[in-house]
Amino acid sequence: MRRMDNWRKSSYSGPDDGNECVQIATSTTRVAVRDSKAPAHGTFTVPIGVFATFVDGIKRPEGKL
Repeated sequence: MRRMDNWRKSSYSGPDDGNECVQIATSTTRVAVRDSKAPAHGTFTVPIGVFATFVDGIKRPEGKL
């Protein structure tokens, strides 16, 4: 798998340095997620469709997938 280097954080992370959030990076087929406090500790990567389902689920009022 190619290295992902387009990491970004959520705008909900606040105005400070944003070091207490998760970061994501995307490719054409996958989304990688890592902890901004410890980016060298690894990532988990899922297909874009799986990540989209996860995000849609947490946006629901009941917060269920």
